[in-house]
Amino acid sequence: MTSTQKNANNSARFKPMGSVTFWEDTSSGFLGKTESGNFQVTVFKSGVIRIQASPFDNFDPNLYSIISLPEKTDYCLEEKSGIIELTTSKIKLKLNLKNFNFSFFDLNDNLINADDTFGTSWIGSEVTCYKQVQKNEKFIGLGEKTGNLNRFGKAFVNWNTDYFAYGVEDDPLYMSFPFYIGIHEKGAYGIYFDNTHKSTFNFGASTDRFIYFSAEDGDMDYYFIHEPSVSEIISTYTTLTGRMEMPPKWALGYQQCRYSYYPDKEVETLANTFRDKKIPADVIYLDIHHMEKYKVFTFDGENFPDPKSMISKLKQLGFRIVVILDPGIKKEEGYIPYDESQQNGLFVKYPDGQNYTAQVWPGWCGFPDFTKPETRKWWAEKMEFYTEAGVDGFWTDMNEPASWGQFTPNLIEFDMDGNPSSHRKSRNIYGMQMARATQEGSMLQKPNERPFVLTRSGFSGIQRFAAAWTGDNQASDEHMLAGIRLVNSLGLTGVSFAGYDVGGFAGEASKALFARWMSIGAFAPFYRAHSMINSKDSEPWSFGEEVEEISRNYINLRYQLLPTIYSKFKESSISGLPLSASLAIDYSNDPVIYQSAFQNEYIFCDSFLIAPVESQKVITKIYLPQGDWYYLYSDNFYNGSEIIFQDCPLNYLPVYVKAGSIFSMQSAGCTNTSQKHDGILRVHLYAGADGEFNHYEDDGISWDFKKGEFHERNLRFNAKEHEFIFGKAEGNYPSEYSKIKIYFHGFDNQKVKLNGAIKKLKYETYSFLNKLTEFDPLPESEHPFFEIESLPYLEIEYTNNQIVISDLK
Repeated sequence: MTSTQKNANNSARFKPMGSVTFWEDTSSGFLGKTESGNFQVTVFKSGVIRIQASPFDNFDPNLYSIISLPEKTDYCLEEKSGIIELTTSKIKLKLNLKNFNFSFFDLNDNLINADDTFGTSWIGSEVTCYKQVQKNEKFIGLGEKTGNLNRFGKAFVNWNTDYFAYGVEDDPLYMSFPFYIGIHEKGAYGIYFDNTHKSTFNFGASTDRFIYFSAEDGDMDYYFIHEPSVSEIISTYTTLTGRMEMPPKWALGYQQCRYSYYPDKEVETLANTFRDKKIPADVIYLDIHHMEKYKVFTFDGENFPDPKSMISKLKQLGFRIVVILDPGIKKEEGYIPYDESQQNGLFVKYPDGQNYTAQVWPGWCGFPDFTKPETRKWWAEKMEFYTEAGVDGFWTDMNEPASWGQFTPNLIEFDMDGNPSSHRKSRNIYGMQMARATQEGSMLQKPNERPFVLTRSGFSGIQRFAAAWTGDNQASDEHMLAGIRLVNSLGLTGVSFAGYDVGGFAGEASKALFARWMSIGAFAPFYRAHSMINSKDSEPWSFGEEVEEISRNYINLRYQLLPTIYSKFKESSISGLPLSASLAIDYSNDPVIYQSAFQNEYIFCDSFLIAPVESQKVITKIYLPQGDWYYLYSDNFYNGSEIIFQDCPLNYLPVYVKAGSIFSMQSAGCTNTSQKHDGILRVHLYAGADGEFNHYEDDGISWDFKKGEFHERNLRFNAKEHEFIFGKAEGNYPSEYSKIKIYFHGFDNQKVKLNGAIKKLKYETYSFLNKLTEFDPLPESEHPFFEIESLPYLEIEYTNNQIVISDLK
């Protein structure tokens, strides 16, 4: 045997795909063979090309993430000079037949992305794709990953992990999203690696030659996405992996959680305290202490003797109840969920058919195989236990799956919807399938209501089934800022409905930290405070009067902004774009946004620039990107592409509004989302640029909006024409509002034309936040207070017809 033959048969050595020995076209691309394997190239749509490569005859796909099929797309395919060229209306792909290297170009022949000479290759079962790095290329995405916005110079692992009190640089965490976006001066692209095995993305850690992504096993199966902008890349990615369903409105309100609130009297006291203190809130969580000995589908008869009655009382106060669901089913004869799972073969098993058990909260447990249709159906049916008691939402936790010891044997097997596989392939999608089963259960038990499911673990596509939170964080300024980056990164990977534990789960927040975190959380898609057992209380009133008032102020602002937030959730359910948007989406080629001092800034609901700042800072540097900006609280005007210094006392989180912005608000005073407001829709328009906003309403709970029971209208400002147009209302749902009050920020008008008729503007002193009480009479204890003096406004009757306001200057 020659040395060459020895190397070829050595599984510990690098083995490339080799040269192409055969290829032929297909109805949607082409396929072929190389010296080492098979490949297929599929045009999914004009901006998406799928690359598959395997050493085996058949491909090994992931069944759970991609939900779309290839579209009928025109393209040109030809071979010339040893190169296969495939050209769509957006991408030109070139495959070098000699070394199986792919290169991707735009239609102007600018190189967007290219394989390194090693291309796609194997080392044993490990498959890797090596890529060149373009000049000044930056890498963003990967979902729930700590570290910097720009991933360059770091490596990351996708392996869903229960990581209590993780550090701000630790990896991996609870979720896996093998999708990243590359940005350089020639353009941007996205790569989604559709492989559920443990994978690695190395963006230049310990090497200056290439970047690469790899998986321990399975195929090289990735989708290359090229669009004109980062936002279009994200939107295209979510056409592949899906988008969130429109959530119930109550899930957008403030939510209070603790590990754990018990007994029932404590839960009732908590709810009454919110109402007595006039602090808005919609949701209270029941953690594992609501169960009998931590067994799912039970209530502790001593601490919760009549849960149905308790929940009924809470509903009368306007609260919804969310319960935790853990996957571990206690191994206990006579415990019905265990007996049914055992009898019907619903547990994850060893290869010899014996049930796999591990220790979790209840002790030794079996784990439902949520990759099995029968298990998902059974789980959905069992959820009647909770919905019959009045439970509204569900929180799937410990679903990595977690167990004591944190080292699940790889030989255990999962059904994978009729395609049995080991833990190596199945782990990363387990939590996603539990969330899927839980969503299906909520819809089965309450078919006329939109479900709310919150999950700790997930994979690409989880946004179809659940909201996400960033797990067991710590009470520190570093974690507060890291959580913002985590949520923004989740938004880059299709997860729009996401948040963090405000105040920190592990440890205890200081007064200043809790106050600052509450103000930041008000501008997160998911707004929940959460603390752990054996720690101090972590409710808005638990830190003294000053923190209580700051918290009330920002929770109130959140509720006033619900018309905007709800409208933007609707947009996100259609576009897949995040509500909390990293500046890398709209300002991807601005190098300043990637600097550590500014990488935490983000755009919320398309209008607000949020500049998070540590709790102890009283002045901070802020970068205002391109465009003109207004300081929210005072209307102070700033030009963009500038670094400014901003005072940031504890009661004022730095927030700016982009020129041309339009957003809507409702009256203050609502303590929950079901409470009626005063019937006046407050619309804020900011001068300086064109702007657009889609105002959206429906009943907030049912699926009737899919049958036309919605109210939607387009609001558009044309700066050049000095015209603000309320488009004609669409849909059959009657608006909740009887009047519109339009505030004109940055305009010099004293009068305007309303549908051609001259109207004189009125003026008022306006504040987005209330003045804090001066509890301490000493002068150094006084709090700053901002008002916008003489803000012009026009109040008119609400009508479904088009409204034109002109002569705006």
